[in-house]
Amino acid sequence: MSTFQTFFQEKRSKAWVFLFLSAAGLLLGLMAGLCLGANPIGVSMLIKTLRQGDPDDSIYRIIMTVRFPRVLGALLAGSGLAVSGTIIQSVLNNPLASPNIIGVNAGAGFFVLLTSALLPPSLYLLPAAAFFGAMFACLLVLLFGALGQMSQLMLVLIGFVVNSIFSAGMNTIMILYPDAYVGSGNFLAGGLSSVTTKALACPSVLIFLGLILSVLSSKGLNLLSLGSDYARTLGMNVPVSRCLYLAVASILAGAAVSFCGLIGFVGLLVPHGVKLLIGTDNRFVIPASALTGGWFVIVCDLLSRTMFLPYELPVGIFMSLIGSPCFLYLILKSRKNRISG
Repeated sequence: MSTFQTFFQEKRSKAWVFLFLSAAGLLLGLMAGLCLGANPIGVSMLIKTLRQGDPDDSIYRIIMTVRFPRVLGALLAGSGLAVSGTIIQSVLNNPLASPNIIGVNAGAGFFVLLTSALLPPSLYLLPAAAFFGAMFACLLVLLFGALGQMSQLMLVLIGFVVNSIFSAGMNTIMILYPDAYVGSGNFLAGGLSSVTTKALACPSVLIFLGLILSVLSSKGLNLLSLGSDYARTLGMNVPVSRCLYLAVASILAGAAVSFCGLIGFVGLLVPHGVKLLIGTDNRFVIPASALTGGWFVIVCDLLSRTMFLPYELPVGIFMSLIGSPCFLYLILKSRKNRISG
């Protein structure tokens, strides 16, 4: 057996082990999210309460109306944003790209607020508006990058500009239409405290669909991550493929933003951590990012609502405290590698 084959088999074995551990971590995170909080519930009590299913029981109401929607929302948001970041990094061939860095989250948020200001309230309109906003932001970054033949770092700077424009637009809407979005402060900070099961109905379908499409797109993303010229020589229609993959990323990010607000850095940190441990093969990175992103956001949300009792910190702020230093480190590392190369 050649050295290459041995290396490839070791990578695949490590990837399967990581997928198993990520799934186990997700189950533990789900259990912790349901049990822990201002009023801790034991595992045996949790199982007993769920078996009885008594709607008049106060513990049952806490679990089903408060903790279950929140944990499910964290799982959906984490999986959607992490896989969206994985796709964007592969399409743009840029390890610094992620939904919040290049303005995808802000674009989705802007269209959500605009829809809330101009149209009657609807749980189904918000995910659609978030998708179009996320897609519009993706296409803007891709267009400016293609026109200028920008470097990786310059592409991120373009994303910052797009992010700033949409952020200014959101602030303008909230000034002109103060009642445009109930709980807009929590929405802008990124939080899950007001998530309901009803609000998750449409986004959960979109995220599930997006995850399936992402797995099916993994081979094409592997080609794109090797460079446009290489993908073109193998017969790929690069512009069309990019738009299709960005549409999938927009579905995932837009659906997540529609109910959790502007939670950032999940799409940056999770793919980086996964690739560092199991390599860059998207056939494994995408499902691993979905599982890791799910338990990562669940744990971060759990910490943000229990560390500062009786107060609660929005999970978006908590993640920004973690993600900002990591992003700065990645920028410095990228610059150092470019200079040394």
